[in-house]
Amino acid sequence: MILPEGFRSQGEHMVCRLQKSLYGLKQASRQWNAKLTEALMLAGFEQSKFDYSLFVKKKEGKMVIILVYVDDLLITRNDMDMINDLKGVLNQNFKIKDLGDLRYFLGIEILRSQEGILLNQLKYAQDIIKDTGLSKAKVALTPLEQNQKLATAEFDKVVQQHQDDKLLEDKAVYQRLIGTLIYLTHTRPDITFAVTHLSQFMQSPKQSHMEATLRVVRYIKKEPGLGIFLKAFNKHQLVAYCDSDWASCPMSRRSVSGFCVHLGDSLISWKSKKQCTISKSSAEAEYRSMAVVTSELVWLSGLFKELKISVGKPMKLFCDNKAALQIAANPVYHERTKHIEIDCHFIREKIQEGLIATEHVPTADQLADVMTKALGSQQHSHLISKLGLKKYFYTSNLRRSVERIISW
Repeated sequence: MILPEGFRSQGEHMVCRLQKSLYGLKQASRQWNAKLTEALMLAGFEQSKFDYSLFVKKKEGKMVIILVYVDDLLITRNDMDMINDLKGVLNQNFKIKDLGDLRYFLGIEILRSQEGILLNQLKYAQDIIKDTGLSKAKVALTPLEQNQKLATAEFDKVVQQHQDDKLLEDKAVYQRLIGTLIYLTHTRPDITFAVTHLSQFMQSPKQSHMEATLRVVRYIKKEPGLGIFLKAFNKHQLVAYCDSDWASCPMSRRSVSGFCVHLGDSLISWKSKKQCTISKSSAEAEYRSMAVVTSELVWLSGLFKELKISVGKPMKLFCDNKAALQIAANPVYHERTKHIEIDCHFIREKIQEGLIATEHVPTADQLADVMTKALGSQQHSHLISKLGLKKYFYTSNLRRSVERIISW
């Protein structure tokens, strides 16, 4: 190896012997994961085919589950003896430290009560508000202003609009702020669309983009402790809502898809993303959105099957577009659907198998609407309350172990 600055060689033909890497090896994380996986597999664990960071061991009706994040392990079970056996196996192979019941992990705080578990990022949100200097700013009722059209500087030059909207001198400030907000969406689905929409301007952000991002922070300031509430007692039924905003992007005219999936009354999955292709009609945009959420439902059903959780069939899929529902159920619409990719039509196969049942929902009650567009304050608040989010609460005398509640 090359001698570090300040060191001298003892001779012309002398070299250094590498005892330990100074900055880590490029393959270190991969090798660590391979070694950990090998140790768990030898201990009788099975690696999930649906989530490779998940390991499950079943024995005589008992089960222990491990979720791996680099060198941190989250463990739950329905038998304490299996936990003790697992700790012994890990002690033999690695140096481990038992941190007790899960309370704080990767910036996410876990609060427990008899009703369920609340996942929130209160401290993380407060740090964002403090770093942006908006501690005393007026709160915003919604993440984005309704009907506000944001575009890149290049697009504004072409259409000759907003010429006075200048580029930011230091775009790194905008990029860092968007990065922190993206991580906050892990427990805040109510800002998912706003953050996803603003993240597409990170290459050349303008002053209007920065103002819109600061509005998101002011919205977070309204309820910084808002988070995902997972109920202790839930129906084992997957219910999904999907929606799209047709041709909403002024630059590419692409639609935005959004969905949210509930297990009983608890929100467990959500997404907001611009579609890859231009849809010729709103029905086509909704149909593509249905195909995306169908993939998510198939994955979740497979994951629950590995965890020995029986999910009711068929899984319900709610959409507010009757034309899209008819296309999914009836393959006769040839002229309207012949240009759509074949992989989108697999939703019909899942409906025929009885895995999914589609139903119509009024637009006013479409929960996924909050994932596709900026709404008015009244409608936004209405949908957020339906999603299953709750404010920060403290229950020191009602804390229960996360393993106990999951086993329920």
